[in-house]
Amino acid sequence: MTQKFHKYHGAGNDFILLDNRDGGFEPDKNTIRHMCRRRFGIGADGLMLLEESENSDFSMRYFNADGRESTMCGNGGRCIVLFAHSLGIISEKTTFGASDGYHQAIVLDAKTISLKMQDVTQVWQHQGNDVIDTGSPHYVQWVGDPDQVDIYTQGRTLRYDPDIFAGGVNVNFVKMVADRHIYIRTYERGVEAETLACGTGSVAAAISAHIRNRSDKSSYTLEARGGTLRVDFEDTGGNIFRNVWLTGPAEKVFEGTFAAFTAKR
Repeated sequence: MTQKFHKYHGAGNDFILLDNRDGGFEPDKNTIRHMCRRRFGIGADGLMLLEESENSDFSMRYFNADGRESTMCGNGGRCIVLFAHSLGIISEKTTFGASDGYHQAIVLDAKTISLKMQDVTQVWQHQGNDVIDTGSPHYVQWVGDPDQVDIYTQGRTLRYDPDIFAGGVNVNFVKMVADRHIYIRTYERGVEAETLACGTGSVAAAISAHIRNRSDKSSYTLEARGGTLRVDFEDTGGNIFRNVWLTGPAEKVFEGTFAAFTAKR
């Protein structure tokens, strides 16, 4: 038995996408882990299922590379919108369902997607650093130079700190390099490694910069190792942010089929 798949990336954050509108693919943790495993599988930071939805154009289910179903993924959301567009499900504008509710998105061109994120209403601090829920929980630590940080060791330590977030948190090391321009590196839970970009992390970093600088700026450029993202939002006061948009590249890499296998548990 074989299953067709599509491989996409958003600023280097890469995903396996399956058209599962017929419900034929039954998510299995070991199968997904094998598919996402680099060198031995297809290789990806996560896997997404595009499924039918009664109240929107389609629904998105996201699984991290560890095989577990997870929370919202901003870069993944932009990639699945481009995937839906390629399948002819949507035109230039869409509304789709995800784990955190419904999202709007716009296909700006063949490789650029703008995705509306949920309102950000949960912002708090831990040991002087910001913790922000942008659909996924993020810890934002401002440092002198993210490239001088041991991302794996420090990220992993913070990721599992129950005092930050009980279920584990994504960790971002960030630096303001120019006005409204942020350099970001992210350790992602579920991937258990650094990813080349993180959409929800970029939103968290932009909002953190806005809060810390007491700025009237509400548009930021995020430079990740895999590409450039833009975050726009409205500050409505009281650390509540609405009309949050994440814009950046999304691109199909290749497609193929994978065969059934016996997973090693």
